[in-house]
Amino acid sequence: MSTTLEQEILSRRTFAIISHPDAGKTTITEKLLYFGGAIRDAGTVKGKKSGKFATSDWMEIEKQRGISVTSSVMQFDYADCRINILDTPGHQDFSEDTYRTLMAVDSAVMVVDAAKGIEEQTKKLFQVCRMRGIPIFTFINKLDRQGKEPLELMEELEEVLGIQTYAMNWPIGMGKEFLGIYDRYNNRIEQFRTEEEDRFIPLNAEGGVDVENDMTKTSYYTQALDDILLLDEAGNDFSEDAIAKGQLTPVFFGSALTNFGVQTFLETYLKFAPGPQPRLTEQETIVEPTDEEFSGFVFKIQANMNPAHRDRIAFVRIVSGKFTRGMNVTMTRTAKSFKVTQATTFLADDRETADEAVAGDIIGLYDTGNYQIGDTIVGGKKKFQFEKLPQFTPELFVRVTAKNVMKQKHFYKGIEQLVQEGAIQYYKTLHTEDTILGAVGQLQFEVFENRMKNEYNVDVVMQPIGSKIARWIENEEDVKDSMTGPRSMLVNDRFGNKVFLFENEFAMRWFNDKYPEIRLYSLL
Repeated sequence: MSTTLEQEILSRRTFAIISHPDAGKTTITEKLLYFGGAIRDAGTVKGKKSGKFATSDWMEIEKQRGISVTSSVMQFDYADCRINILDTPGHQDFSEDTYRTLMAVDSAVMVVDAAKGIEEQTKKLFQVCRMRGIPIFTFINKLDRQGKEPLELMEELEEVLGIQTYAMNWPIGMGKEFLGIYDRYNNRIEQFRTEEEDRFIPLNAEGGVDVENDMTKTSYYTQALDDILLLDEAGNDFSEDAIAKGQLTPVFFGSALTNFGVQTFLETYLKFAPGPQPRLTEQETIVEPTDEEFSGFVFKIQANMNPAHRDRIAFVRIVSGKFTRGMNVTMTRTAKSFKVTQATTFLADDRETADEAVAGDIIGLYDTGNYQIGDTIVGGKKKFQFEKLPQFTPELFVRVTAKNVMKQKHFYKGIEQLVQEGAIQYYKTLHTEDTILGAVGQLQFEVFENRMKNEYNVDVVMQPIGSKIARWIENEEDVKDSMTGPRSMLVNDRFGNKVFLFENEFAMRWFNDKYPEIRLYSLL
Protein backbone atom coordinates (compact mmCIF):
# COMPACT_ATOMS: atom_id res chain seq x y z
CA MET A 1 0.00 0.00 0.00
CA SER A 2 1.34 3.42 -0.93
CA THR A 3 2.38 5.62 1.95
CA THR A 4 0.10 8.47 0.86
CA LEU A 5 -2.93 6.15 0.98
CA GLU A 6 -1.87 4.87 4.37
CA GLN A 7 -1.53 8.46 5.63
CA GLU A 8 -4.95 9.25 4.23
CA ILE A 9 -6.50 6.32 6.08
CA LEU A 10 -4.77 7.22 9.33
CA SER A 11 -6.06 10.82 9.14
CA ARG A 12 -9.71 9.63 9.36
CA ARG A 13 -11.71 10.09 12.54
CA THR A 14 -15.20 8.61 12.53
CA PHE A 15 -17.40 9.10 15.57
CA ALA A 16 -21.04 9.10 16.66
CA ILE A 17 -22.61 11.60 19.00
CA ILE A 18 -24.86 9.90 21.55
CA SER A 19 -27.08 11.23 24.30
CA HIS A 20 -30.54 11.42 25.77
CA PRO A 21 -33.04 13.55 23.80
CA ASP A 22 -32.57 17.24 24.30
CA ALA A 23 -29.06 17.16 25.77
CA GLY A 24 -27.75 19.26 22.89
CA LYS A 25 -26.38 16.65 20.57
CA THR A 26 -27.48 18.20 17.31
CA THR A 27 -26.36 21.67 18.48
CA ILE A 28 -22.84 20.35 19.16
CA THR A 29 -22.76 18.74 15.72
CA GLU A 30 -23.65 22.10 14.20
CA LYS A 31 -20.86 23.87 16.05
CA LEU A 32 -18.30 21.26 15.01
CA LEU A 33 -19.34 21.70 11.38
CA TYR A 34 -19.04 25.42 11.85
CA PHE A 35 -15.40 25.04 12.97
CA GLY A 36 -14.72 22.78 10.09
CA GLY A 37 -15.92 25.57 7.81
CA ALA A 38 -18.66 23.28 6.53
CA ILE A 39 -21.50 25.66 7.42
CA ARG A 40 -21.39 29.41 7.62
CA ASP A 41 -23.82 29.90 10.40
CA ALA A 42 -24.73 27.22 12.89
CA GLY A 43 -28.48 26.46 13.14
CA THR A 44 -30.29 25.12 16.17
CA VAL A 45 -32.90 22.39 16.39
CA LYS A 46 -35.70 24.44 17.84
CA GLY A 47 -35.94 26.87 14.93
CA LYS A 48 -38.47 29.70 14.68
CA LYS A 49 -40.34 30.05 11.45
CA SER A 50 -37.70 32.28 10.03
CA GLY A 51 -34.78 30.66 11.88
CA LYS A 52 -32.33 28.22 10.40
CA PHE A 53 -32.89 24.58 11.12
CA ALA A 54 -30.04 22.35 12.04
CA THR A 55 -28.12 20.96 9.04
CA SER A 56 -28.37 17.41 10.33
CA ASP A 57 -32.19 17.53 10.70
CA TRP A 58 -33.37 17.56 7.11
CA MET A 59 -36.59 15.54 7.26
CA GLU A 60 -39.89 17.44 7.40
CA ILE A 61 -41.00 15.80 10.64
CA GLU A 62 -37.67 16.72 12.29
CA LYS A 63 -38.22 20.36 11.54
CA GLN A 64 -41.77 20.24 12.88
CA ARG A 65 -40.96 18.53 16.15
CA GLY A 66 -37.51 19.83 16.93
CA ILE A 67 -36.04 16.35 17.43
CA SER A 68 -33.77 14.14 15.34
CA VAL A 69 -35.40 10.91 14.12
CA THR A 70 -32.76 9.45 11.85
CA SER A 71 -29.01 9.23 12.06
CA SER A 72 -27.31 11.62 9.64
CA VAL A 73 -23.74 11.68 8.37
CA MET A 74 -21.56 14.74 8.01
CA GLN A 75 -18.03 15.04 6.77
CA PHE A 76 -15.56 17.89 7.13
CA ASP A 77 -11.81 18.60 7.41
CA TYR A 78 -10.10 20.10 10.44
CA ALA A 79 -6.45 20.25 11.50
CA ASP A 80 -5.17 17.70 8.92
CA CYS A 81 -7.90 15.20 9.81
CA ARG A 82 -10.96 14.22 7.85
CA ILE A 83 -13.82 13.85 10.28
CA ASN A 84 -16.97 11.81 9.73
CA ILE A 85 -19.66 12.62 12.31
CA LEU A 86 -22.75 10.52 12.71
CA ASP A 87 -25.46 12.39 14.57
CA THR A 88 -27.84 9.84 16.08
CA PRO A 89 -31.46 10.25 17.20
CA GLY A 90 -31.67 10.48 20.99
CA HIS A 91 -35.29 9.36 21.20
CA GLN A 92 -35.53 5.79 22.45
CA ASP A 93 -37.98 4.71 19.75
CA PHE A 94 -35.12 5.05 17.31
CA SER A 95 -32.52 3.30 19.31
CA GLU A 96 -32.21 0.51 16.75
CA ASP A 97 -31.02 2.98 14.13
CA THR A 98 -28.57 4.34 16.71
CA TYR A 99 -27.30 0.88 17.69
CA ARG A 100 -26.49 0.09 14.10
CA THR A 101 -24.82 3.45 13.65
CA LEU A 102 -22.55 2.66 16.61
CA MET A 103 -21.35 -0.38 14.67
CA ALA A 104 -19.96 1.92 12.00
CA VAL A 105 -17.83 4.26 14.16
CA ASP A 106 -14.45 4.08 15.92
CA SER A 107 -15.27 6.30 18.90
CA ALA A 108 -18.27 8.00 20.50
CA VAL A 109 -18.90 11.42 22.01
CA MET A 110 -21.41 11.35 24.81
CA VAL A 111 -23.27 14.60 25.49
CA VAL A 112 -24.63 15.03 29.01
CA ASP A 113 -26.98 17.81 30.14
CA ALA A 114 -25.37 19.46 33.20
CA ALA A 115 -28.77 19.94 34.86
CA LYS A 116 -30.08 16.41 34.32
CA GLY A 117 -26.95 14.26 34.52
CA ILE A 118 -27.03 10.71 33.15
CA GLU A 119 -30.42 9.77 31.73
CA GLU A 120 -31.90 6.44 30.76
CA GLN A 121 -31.22 6.52 27.04
CA THR A 122 -27.61 7.60 27.58
CA LYS A 123 -27.16 4.52 29.77
CA LYS A 124 -28.37 2.14 27.04
CA LEU A 125 -26.24 3.65 24.31
CA PHE A 126 -23.26 3.76 26.57
CA GLN A 127 -23.60 0.03 27.20
CA VAL A 128 -23.45 -0.66 23.46
CA CYS A 129 -20.22 1.35 23.26
CA ARG A 130 -18.84 -0.63 26.20
CA MET A 131 -19.81 -3.91 24.55
CA ARG A 132 -17.77 -2.92 21.53
CA GLY A 133 -14.95 -1.49 23.65
CA ILE A 134 -14.95 1.80 21.74
CA PRO A 135 -13.40 4.92 23.28
CA ILE A 136 -15.91 7.36 24.75
CA PHE A 137 -15.38 11.11 25.17
CA THR A 138 -17.81 13.03 27.38
CA PHE A 139 -18.99 16.61 26.82
CA ILE A 140 -21.01 18.06 29.70
CA ASN A 141 -23.23 20.66 28.09
CA LYS A 142 -25.42 23.65 29.04
CA LEU A 143 -23.12 25.18 31.66
CA ASP A 144 -24.65 28.56 30.82
CA ARG A 145 -27.68 27.29 32.79
CA GLN A 146 -27.86 26.29 36.43
CA GLY A 147 -27.13 22.60 36.82
CA LYS A 148 -25.66 19.95 39.12
CA GLU A 149 -22.29 20.44 40.81
CA PRO A 150 -19.43 19.31 38.54
CA LEU A 151 -18.06 16.89 41.16
CA GLU A 152 -21.51 15.36 41.48
CA LEU A 153 -21.65 14.89 37.69
CA MET A 154 -18.24 13.18 37.67
CA GLU A 155 -19.35 10.88 40.46
CA GLU A 156 -22.53 10.04 38.57
CA LEU A 157 -20.56 9.12 35.44
CA GLU A 158 -18.42 6.73 37.45
CA GLU A 159 -21.21 5.18 39.48
CA VAL A 160 -24.02 4.91 36.97
CA LEU A 161 -21.94 4.01 33.94
CA GLY A 162 -19.12 2.22 35.69
CA ILE A 163 -16.37 4.05 33.77
CA GLN A 164 -13.39 5.98 35.11
CA THR A 165 -13.32 9.71 34.38
CA TYR A 166 -10.63 12.31 33.88
CA ALA A 167 -11.61 16.00 33.79
CA MET A 168 -9.73 17.65 30.91
CA ASN A 169 -11.09 21.00 32.03
CA TRP A 170 -13.20 22.36 34.88
CA PRO A 171 -15.96 24.98 34.99
CA ILE A 172 -15.52 28.24 36.88
CA GLY A 173 -19.05 29.08 38.11
CA MET A 174 -22.21 28.10 36.18
CA GLY A 175 -25.54 29.48 34.94
CA LYS A 176 -25.58 33.29 35.06
CA GLU A 177 -22.29 33.20 37.01
CA PHE A 178 -20.50 31.04 34.45
CA LEU A 179 -17.09 32.70 33.95
CA GLY A 180 -15.13 30.17 31.94
CA ILE A 181 -13.21 26.90 32.16
CA TYR A 182 -9.96 25.97 33.79
CA ASP A 183 -8.23 23.91 31.10
CA ARG A 184 -6.07 21.27 32.82
CA TYR A 185 -4.86 19.71 29.63
CA ASN A 186 -3.80 22.88 27.79
CA ASN A 187 -2.71 24.67 30.96
CA ARG A 188 -4.79 27.82 30.49
CA ILE A 189 -8.03 29.45 31.47
CA GLU A 190 -10.62 30.03 28.75
CA GLN A 191 -12.88 32.96 29.58
CA PHE A 192 -16.58 33.00 28.76
CA ARG A 193 -18.04 35.84 26.67
CA THR A 194 -14.83 37.80 26.14
CA GLU A 195 -13.13 39.13 23.05
CA GLU A 196 -11.11 36.62 21.06
CA GLU A 197 -7.69 38.17 21.93
CA ASP A 198 -8.43 38.07 25.68
CA ARG A 199 -10.02 34.63 25.66
CA PHE A 200 -7.09 32.58 26.97
CA ILE A 201 -5.10 33.28 30.15
CA PRO A 202 -1.99 31.07 30.58
CA LEU A 203 -1.42 29.33 33.91
CA ASN A 204 1.88 29.49 35.83
CA ALA A 205 3.85 26.50 37.13
CA GLU A 206 1.72 26.35 40.31
CA GLY A 207 -1.47 26.27 38.28
CA GLY A 208 -2.47 29.83 39.17
CA VAL A 209 -2.76 33.07 37.17
CA ASP A 210 -0.10 35.77 37.08
CA VAL A 211 -2.19 38.36 35.23
CA GLU A 212 -4.49 40.85 36.91
CA ASN A 213 -8.03 39.69 36.27
CA ASP A 214 -11.38 40.33 37.93
CA MET A 215 -12.23 36.65 37.66
CA THR A 216 -9.48 35.65 40.10
CA LYS A 217 -11.13 37.73 42.80
CA THR A 218 -14.37 35.71 42.72
CA SER A 219 -15.35 32.85 44.98
CA TYR A 220 -16.08 30.75 41.87
CA TYR A 221 -12.42 30.89 40.90
CA THR A 222 -11.26 29.86 44.36
CA GLN A 223 -13.82 27.04 44.34
CA ALA A 224 -12.56 25.79 40.97
CA LEU A 225 -8.94 25.81 42.24
CA ASP A 226 -10.00 23.79 45.31
CA ASP A 227 -11.80 21.28 43.11
CA ILE A 228 -8.75 20.96 40.85
CA LEU A 229 -6.53 20.26 43.88
CA LEU A 230 -8.97 17.53 44.90
CA LEU A 231 -8.92 16.03 41.40
CA ASP A 232 -5.11 16.09 41.33
CA GLU A 233 -4.97 14.30 44.67
CA ALA A 234 -7.83 11.85 44.50
CA GLY A 235 -8.89 11.71 40.82
CA ASN A 236 -7.89 9.12 38.21
CA ASP A 237 -4.61 9.44 36.37
CA PHE A 238 -4.69 10.37 32.72
CA SER A 239 -3.97 7.28 30.58
CA GLU A 240 -4.06 7.18 26.79
CA ASP A 241 -4.15 3.41 26.91
CA ALA A 242 -7.26 3.35 29.16
CA ILE A 243 -8.99 5.88 26.81
CA ALA A 244 -8.26 3.67 23.79
CA LYS A 245 -9.76 0.63 25.53
CA GLY A 246 -12.89 2.55 26.51
CA GLN A 247 -12.12 2.24 30.27
CA LEU A 248 -11.51 5.94 30.92
CA THR A 249 -13.53 8.82 29.50
CA PRO A 250 -11.99 12.30 29.18
CA VAL A 251 -14.58 14.83 30.39
CA PHE A 252 -14.99 18.29 28.88
CA PHE A 253 -17.29 21.06 30.11
CA GLY A 254 -18.84 23.75 27.92
CA SER A 255 -21.94 25.22 26.35
CA ALA A 256 -22.74 24.22 22.78
CA LEU A 257 -25.44 26.83 22.30
CA THR A 258 -23.10 29.72 23.09
CA ASN A 259 -20.29 27.86 21.26
CA PHE A 260 -18.07 27.78 24.30
CA GLY A 261 -15.58 25.01 24.91
CA VAL A 262 -16.50 23.19 21.68
CA GLN A 263 -13.36 24.11 19.76
CA THR A 264 -11.10 23.16 22.68
CA PHE A 265 -12.94 19.85 22.85
CA LEU A 266 -12.53 19.19 19.11
CA GLU A 267 -8.80 19.90 19.13
CA THR A 268 -8.15 17.68 22.14
CA TYR A 269 -10.44 14.95 20.84
CA LEU A 270 -8.48 14.72 17.59
CA LYS A 271 -5.27 14.11 19.53
CA PHE A 272 -6.62 11.06 21.34
CA ALA A 273 -9.36 9.66 19.15
CA PRO A 274 -8.47 6.47 17.31
CA GLY A 275 -8.21 6.24 13.54
CA PRO A 276 -10.05 3.50 11.57
CA GLN A 277 -10.13 0.19 13.43
CA PRO A 278 -9.91 -3.39 12.10
CA ARG A 279 -13.11 -5.48 11.97
CA LEU A 280 -13.93 -9.10 12.48
CA THR A 281 -15.59 -11.23 9.77
CA GLU A 282 -18.00 -14.12 10.35
CA GLN A 283 -15.14 -16.38 9.25
CA GLU A 284 -13.22 -14.96 12.26
CA THR A 285 -10.54 -13.31 10.20
CA ILE A 286 -9.54 -9.72 10.88
CA VAL A 287 -9.74 -7.11 8.12
CA GLU A 288 -7.24 -4.28 8.65
CA PRO A 289 -8.03 -0.75 7.38
CA THR A 290 -4.71 -0.68 5.53
CA ASP A 291 -5.46 -3.90 3.59
CA GLU A 292 -5.12 -3.33 -0.15
CA GLU A 293 -8.54 -4.57 -1.18
CA PHE A 294 -11.64 -2.49 -0.72
CA SER A 295 -14.35 -3.75 1.68
CA GLY A 296 -17.24 -2.19 3.57
CA PHE A 297 -20.69 -2.92 5.00
CA VAL A 298 -24.15 -1.34 4.78
CA PHE A 299 -25.30 -0.11 8.20
CA LYS A 300 -28.27 2.02 7.19
CA ILE A 301 -30.64 2.53 4.28
CA GLN A 302 -32.48 5.79 3.84
CA ALA A 303 -35.27 6.35 1.35
CA ASN A 304 -36.21 9.67 -0.22
CA MET A 305 -33.41 11.92 0.87
CA ASN A 306 -34.27 13.77 -2.27
CA PRO A 307 -38.09 13.82 -2.46
CA ALA A 308 -38.02 14.94 -6.07
CA HIS A 309 -36.23 11.77 -7.19
CA ARG A 310 -37.59 9.12 -4.80
CA ASP A 311 -34.11 7.82 -4.35
CA ARG A 312 -32.69 5.40 -1.81
CA ILE A 313 -29.26 5.54 -0.37
CA ALA A 314 -27.36 2.71 1.27
CA PHE A 315 -24.85 4.06 3.79
CA VAL A 316 -21.59 2.12 3.66
CA ARG A 317 -18.78 2.24 6.19
CA ILE A 318 -15.52 1.52 4.38
CA VAL A 319 -13.50 -0.94 6.44
CA SER A 320 -10.41 -1.39 4.29
CA GLY A 321 -8.62 -0.12 1.20
CA LYS A 322 -9.82 2.53 -1.16
CA PHE A 323 -13.04 3.09 -3.04
CA THR A 324 -12.89 4.62 -6.51
CA ARG A 325 -15.90 5.48 -8.62
CA GLY A 326 -16.56 2.97 -11.40
CA MET A 327 -14.88 0.07 -9.55
CA ASN A 328 -16.28 -3.45 -9.58
CA VAL A 329 -17.50 -4.84 -6.27
CA THR A 330 -19.19 -8.06 -5.16
CA MET A 331 -22.01 -8.33 -2.67
CA THR A 332 -21.25 -11.34 -0.50
CA ARG A 333 -24.90 -12.27 0.28
CA THR A 334 -25.96 -12.64 -3.36
CA ALA A 335 -22.48 -13.25 -4.83
CA LYS A 336 -23.39 -10.72 -7.58
CA SER A 337 -20.74 -8.41 -8.97
CA PHE A 338 -21.57 -4.92 -10.24
CA LYS A 339 -19.97 -1.63 -11.13
CA VAL A 340 -20.46 1.28 -8.72
CA THR A 341 -20.99 4.29 -10.93
CA GLN A 342 -22.55 6.67 -8.42
CA ALA A 343 -21.49 7.27 -4.87
CA THR A 344 -21.83 10.29 -2.63
CA THR A 345 -20.30 11.88 0.44
CA PHE A 346 -22.53 13.80 2.83
CA LEU A 347 -23.01 16.98 4.62
CA ALA A 348 -26.37 15.97 6.10
CA ASP A 349 -28.65 16.15 3.01
CA ASP A 350 -26.15 18.09 0.99
CA ARG A 351 -24.27 15.64 -1.13
CA GLU A 352 -21.32 15.61 -3.39
CA THR A 353 -20.30 12.90 -5.82
CA ALA A 354 -17.54 10.84 -4.29
CA ASP A 355 -14.83 9.93 -6.78
CA GLU A 356 -12.78 8.23 -4.11
CA ALA A 357 -12.96 7.45 -0.41
CA VAL A 358 -10.78 5.43 1.94
CA ALA A 359 -11.15 3.21 5.02
CA GLY A 360 -12.92 5.07 7.84
CA ASP A 361 -15.10 7.13 5.47
CA ILE A 362 -18.85 6.78 5.10
CA ILE A 363 -20.19 6.84 1.54
CA GLY A 364 -23.69 6.58 0.15
CA LEU A 365 -24.45 4.21 -2.74
CA TYR A 366 -27.57 4.64 -4.82
CA ASP A 367 -29.79 1.70 -4.19
CA THR A 368 -32.40 0.27 -6.51
CA GLY A 369 -33.51 -2.27 -3.93
CA ASN A 370 -30.44 -4.52 -3.99
CA TYR A 371 -28.99 -3.74 -0.57
CA GLN A 372 -30.06 -4.86 2.86
CA ILE A 373 -28.82 -3.64 6.22
CA GLY A 374 -25.74 -5.65 7.19
CA ASP A 375 -24.64 -6.45 3.60
CA THR A 376 -20.89 -6.76 3.01
CA ILE A 377 -19.41 -5.47 -0.25
CA VAL A 378 -15.87 -6.35 -1.34
CA GLY A 379 -13.61 -5.40 -4.22
CA GLY A 380 -11.09 -7.98 -5.49
CA LYS A 381 -11.26 -11.75 -5.25
CA LYS A 382 -11.83 -12.39 -1.57
CA LYS A 383 -15.29 -13.30 -0.30
CA PHE A 384 -16.17 -12.73 3.33
CA GLN A 385 -19.03 -11.42 5.45
CA PHE A 386 -18.60 -8.96 8.34
CA GLU A 387 -20.31 -9.74 11.63
CA LYS A 388 -24.09 -9.31 11.79
CA LEU A 389 -25.61 -5.99 12.89
CA PRO A 390 -28.11 -5.99 15.74
CA GLN A 391 -31.78 -6.26 14.90
CA PHE A 392 -34.43 -5.72 17.54
CA THR A 393 -37.58 -7.67 18.14
CA PRO A 394 -40.53 -5.23 17.80
CA GLU A 395 -42.93 -4.83 20.71
CA LEU A 396 -45.77 -2.70 19.35
CA PHE A 397 -47.94 -3.72 16.38
CA VAL A 398 -50.53 -2.04 14.14
CA ARG A 399 -52.70 -3.20 11.26
CA VAL A 400 -52.27 -0.81 8.30
CA THR A 401 -54.47 -0.16 5.26
CA ALA A 402 -54.58 2.56 2.63
CA LYS A 403 -57.48 5.01 3.08
CA ASN A 404 -57.98 5.13 -0.69
CA VAL A 405 -58.15 1.66 -2.29
CA MET A 406 -57.00 3.13 -5.61
CA LYS A 407 -53.59 3.89 -4.13
CA GLN A 408 -52.64 0.31 -3.31
CA LYS A 409 -49.64 0.36 -5.62
CA HIS A 410 -48.13 3.47 -3.93
CA PHE A 411 -49.06 2.02 -0.53
CA TYR A 412 -47.06 -1.18 -1.04
CA LYS A 413 -44.17 0.64 -2.66
CA GLY A 414 -43.97 3.07 0.29
CA ILE A 415 -44.11 0.26 2.85
CA GLU A 416 -41.48 -1.77 1.02
CA GLN A 417 -39.06 1.14 0.88
CA LEU A 418 -39.56 2.38 4.44
CA VAL A 419 -39.29 -1.14 5.85
CA GLN A 420 -35.94 -1.62 4.17
CA GLU A 421 -34.60 1.25 6.27
CA GLY A 422 -34.96 -1.02 9.25
CA ALA A 423 -37.00 1.24 11.60
CA ILE A 424 -40.26 -0.66 11.21
CA GLN A 425 -40.81 -4.32 10.44
CA TYR A 426 -43.38 -5.73 8.04
CA TYR A 427 -45.57 -8.83 8.55
CA LYS A 428 -48.47 -10.37 6.60
CA THR A 429 -51.24 -12.52 8.08
CA LEU A 430 -51.32 -15.96 6.46
CA HIS A 431 -54.70 -16.26 4.81
CA THR A 432 -56.10 -12.77 4.60
CA GLU A 433 -52.70 -11.16 3.84
CA ASP A 434 -53.41 -8.13 6.03
CA THR A 435 -50.43 -5.80 6.46
CA ILE A 436 -49.09 -5.64 10.02
CA LEU A 437 -46.24 -3.38 11.07
CA GLY A 438 -44.09 -3.84 14.14
CA ALA A 439 -41.85 -1.26 15.83
CA VAL A 440 -39.92 -0.68 19.01
CA GLY A 441 -41.89 2.48 19.91
CA GLN A 442 -44.96 4.54 19.03
CA LEU A 443 -43.05 7.45 17.53
CA GLN A 444 -41.84 5.21 14.68
CA PHE A 445 -45.44 4.67 13.56
CA GLU A 446 -46.07 8.40 13.60
CA VAL A 447 -42.99 9.00 11.48
CA PHE A 448 -44.13 6.22 9.13
CA GLU A 449 -47.60 7.77 8.76
CA ASN A 450 -46.10 11.21 8.18
CA ARG A 451 -43.66 9.98 5.54
CA MET A 452 -46.30 7.89 3.71
CA LYS A 453 -48.42 10.99 3.35
CA ASN A 454 -45.62 13.44 2.47
CA GLU A 455 -43.38 11.23 0.36
CA TYR A 456 -45.77 8.73 -1.25
CA ASN A 457 -48.99 10.75 -1.15
CA VAL A 458 -50.89 7.94 0.61
CA ASP A 459 -53.12 8.46 3.66
CA VAL A 460 -52.99 5.36 5.86
CA VAL A 461 -55.36 4.00 8.52
CA MET A 462 -53.58 2.41 11.47
CA GLN A 463 -55.42 0.12 13.82
CA PRO A 464 -53.39 -0.66 16.95
CA ILE A 465 -53.33 -4.32 17.92
CA GLY A 466 -51.29 -3.55 21.03
CA SER A 467 -48.06 -4.95 22.28
CA LYS A 468 -47.17 -8.52 21.29
CA ILE A 469 -44.24 -10.82 21.85
CA ALA A 470 -42.76 -11.82 18.50
CA ARG A 471 -40.93 -15.14 18.23
CA TRP A 472 -39.39 -16.73 15.18
CA ILE A 473 -39.46 -20.51 14.66
CA GLU A 474 -36.48 -22.81 14.11
CA ASN A 475 -38.51 -25.79 12.82
CA GLU A 476 -41.19 -24.10 10.69
CA GLU A 477 -42.19 -27.34 8.95
CA ASP A 478 -43.69 -28.63 12.24
CA VAL A 479 -46.05 -25.69 12.67
CA LYS A 480 -49.74 -26.49 12.03
CA ASP A 481 -52.66 -24.14 11.45
CA SER A 482 -54.38 -25.50 14.57
CA MET A 483 -51.64 -23.92 16.75
CA THR A 484 -52.82 -20.43 15.96
CA GLY A 485 -55.56 -18.70 17.87
CA PRO A 486 -56.53 -15.25 19.17
CA ARG A 487 -53.58 -15.34 21.62
CA SER A 488 -51.00 -16.69 19.23
CA MET A 489 -51.26 -15.13 15.80
CA LEU A 490 -49.16 -16.64 13.02
CA VAL A 491 -47.77 -14.23 10.40
CA ASN A 492 -45.02 -14.14 7.76
CA ASP A 493 -42.18 -11.60 7.98
CA ARG A 494 -40.90 -9.81 4.86
CA PHE A 495 -38.51 -12.64 4.05
CA GLY A 496 -41.33 -15.22 4.20
CA ASN A 497 -40.29 -16.67 7.61
CA LYS A 498 -43.13 -17.63 9.93
CA VAL A 499 -43.48 -15.64 13.17
CA PHE A 500 -45.75 -16.11 16.14
CA LEU A 501 -47.15 -12.96 17.77
CA PHE A 502 -48.14 -13.85 21.35
CA GLU A 503 -50.53 -11.72 23.32
CA ASN A 504 -48.38 -11.78 26.49
CA GLU A 505 -45.85 -13.82 28.48
CA PHE A 506 -48.60 -16.09 29.79
CA ALA A 507 -49.82 -16.97 26.26
CA MET A 508 -46.24 -17.76 25.22
CA ARG A 509 -45.64 -20.05 28.25
CA TRP A 510 -48.94 -21.82 27.60
CA PHE A 511 -47.91 -22.40 23.99
CA ASN A 512 -44.48 -23.69 25.04
CA ASP A 513 -46.10 -26.16 27.45
CA LYS A 514 -48.64 -27.37 24.91
CA TYR A 515 -46.25 -27.62 21.93
CA PRO A 516 -42.81 -28.31 23.38
CA GLU A 517 -41.58 -29.57 19.98
CA ILE A 518 -41.78 -26.04 18.48
CA ARG A 519 -38.47 -24.22 19.02
CA LEU A 520 -38.94 -20.42 19.28
CA TYR A 521 -36.28 -17.67 19.27
CA SER A 522 -36.17 -13.85 19.36
CA LEU A 523 -33.88 -11.49 17.40
CA LEU A 524 -32.30 -9.43 20.22
